[in-house]
Amino acid sequence: MLDIIANLTVAELTAWVVVVALNAYVLFGGADFGGGVWDLLATGPRREQQRSLISKAIGPIWEANHVWLIVVVVVLFVCFPPAFAAFGTILHIPLSLMLVGIVLRGSAFIFRSYSYGPRTEQRRWGLVFAASSLITPIVLGMIVGAVVSGSVGIALASIGTGRAAALPDAGSAAAPVSFAAIYVNPWISPFTLAVGAMTLALFSFLAATYLTVEADGNTDLQDDFRRRALGAAAAAAVTALIALALGVARGGVMARLIGVGWSLPVLVGSALAAAAAVFALFRRHYRFARVAAAGWVTLILWGWALAQFPLIIPPGLTIDAAAAPLETLESNLAVLAGGAVILIPSLWYLLRVFKTNANSAAKTLARPE
Repeated sequence: MLDIIANLTVAELTAWVVVVALNAYVLFGGADFGGGVWDLLATGPRREQQRSLISKAIGPIWEANHVWLIVVVVVLFVCFPPAFAAFGTILHIPLSLMLVGIVLRGSAFIFRSYSYGPRTEQRRWGLVFAASSLITPIVLGMIVGAVVSGSVGIALASIGTGRAAALPDAGSAAAPVSFAAIYVNPWISPFTLAVGAMTLALFSFLAATYLTVEADGNTDLQDDFRRRALGAAAAAAVTALIALALGVARGGVMARLIGVGWSLPVLVGSALAAAAAVFALFRRHYRFARVAAAGWVTLILWGWALAQFPLIIPPGLTIDAAAAPLETLESNLAVLAGGAVILIPSLWYLLRVFKTNANSAAKTLARPE
């Protein structure tokens, strides 16, 4: 780990900035998607109160959370154009599905919140919001799985040769290049589906855990989301183990998650964070559970990043090989540093203002008159 830090190039430092931005998007934007899942699955006598709490929790800040995804996309486009082009080419189908899901989700949320039509119209928009929140994380996870598995890199090489190289799940013989071999098979496999399911479970776990804090003062709603958080934690653990087993069996990037010097602390830390989050939920220490949940998801993300480093597209394209000229990288880092001085305090102030009001309102939900 220390060797990686000591020997970082400017391109590699820029790539780690992308990881930091992606981490922020997962912790904030990912929880918003999870909130949509629980909106879809709201049940019981407090169903409408659960949905009201979710709306109050994500309403003031959901759009701001996408700033992190914008940072990821812009930095990839400016600093790693070959990788950006490869992702946009090989993964254009799932990326388009993800973009449509994000747009539909946001639009439906607004239309439902400010609809003056009948209740049936609000319910239709609510269904669109919830369904988009369910599908988009799965597609995001499948995109990540396609990159990690090396299928994207293999498919990219196949375009130039005119022969579809043998993908990890497609047997050993090369076949004539086809649309499915290049643009479908890389992101649809047992491994990518497992990563997609894990992503959905983790986002749902984050959302339910955060909502236990949002419902501060209302023990009934806290218990509702506490049970959901525990169920999502179990689902996340199972799908993570399945994804790890499938990935290690394939070799390549995922195989580095075991047997490498830094991997044991990351895996142990991830397990401890998961156990701490579950224990805190059992004991109803919701604020500590929120921190532990964020730590669990963060360690999973950084474990993937460390396993893939220094590759940007496995199995062969490195970060340095895909990087823009040094002047571009240095200018980009300077702009990011200057922007962070404005962005981070602004987001902090936004959360402080709106989340304080939302938490105060949540305490009044479901209280007897």
